[in-house]
Parts: sequence; C-alpha cells; structure tokens
Amino acid sequence: MTSITPLREFVEAFTNLIDRDEGQERILDQGATLLRDLIAHDGWLPEQFARPNPERYSQYLLYADPHGRFSIVSFVWGPGQTTPLHDHRVWGLIGILRGREREESYVRTEAGFTLEGEEILEPGHVGLLRPGERDYHRVSNALADETSLSIHVYGANIGAVSRATYDIETGREKIFISGYSSDVVPNLWDLTK
Repeated sequence: MTSITPLREFVEAFTNLIDRDEGQERILDQGATLLRDLIAHDGWLPEQFARPNPERYSQYLLYADPHGRFSIVSFVWGPGQTTPLHDHRVWGLIGILRGREREESYVRTEAGFTLEGEEILEPGHVGLLRPGERDYHRVSNALADETSLSIHVYGANIGAVSRATYDIETGREKIFISGYSSDVVPNLWDLTK
C-alpha cells in the first residue's frame, strides 16, 4: 500500500514556507530543497496519479492551496509524448521522480523562437522557472519505451492560469488554460492509512 505521508508533509512544509512570505527567490531556493527531499524517494504517489494516457501527457492535480498561492501537480509522460512550446507566467519548480525528461529551452526573438539549450533531466533533478526568464520551453519523455513522471510546484493554481503555447518559427501565441487530467485529488488528510 502506498503511504502518501511524504506528500502530506511536503504540503505542510511548503504552506509554512509560503506563509512566511519571504519573496519569490526564497520560495524557489527553499522550495527546491523541499521538492528535492520529496522526490528523493519513490513509492508515495498513488497509482491513479501516475498513470499515462496513451494519447497525450497527463497533468494530475495533487494539491491546490485554498488561497491560490501554489499548486502541486504530477506530470505523466508516455513514450514519445511532448508538450508544445509554452510558458507558465508564474514561478515554478520541476522535480523528476521517474524516468527521464528532455527539456528544450527557448529564447524569444523578433522572428519567433531560438533554441537556447537542451537538457536530459534525470530522477532527483529539480529545475526552476521564473516568469520572463527560463519560461519558454518544450518538454518530452526522453525514453522511447517507458513512462516518465515529474512533480511540479507552481506559484498559482496552474490549471486555472491563462498561459500560451507558441509557434516556434513565427512566434504566434495561442492562449490556453490547461485544466487537469482528473476530477479527483489524493486524500492527504486521512491519517488512518
């Protein structure tokens, strides 16, 4: 049986961090440490929030702060699945739990977008996102025959944030609100399990 205790403890610690209201850089710095500790061990994520969809990557809400200050999401990538080039418009932390992900970072130019760099992210890696800085990227599963999974923390309820995808060559923007791949969230507060 999966013990969700590490996620509950992460939510409590991250809420305390947010409550201290020490600014975005402190949240990113200390939050990265908390996320690194969470993803250092596997086995706490309920299976229904780790299942790939054969047609597209999945974005499962694990927790949304009731005041909209942050959300925690599991991203599940089946083999060959990728996002379009997109932005976030809020700060974020990305921690790789299982598999490998390929992150292509882009810089916006007058003509469109230019590839700035590509990185293969391994389990235990935690990356930072800042609005307007390292905020344009495309992410894909780097494994051809396995599922990859990452845990993301965003500075808002990311499923309700108006964001954009982009045409790499023309720079044309398409606004979207992602929502989530499931109508349920894990029960963090049942202490009988």
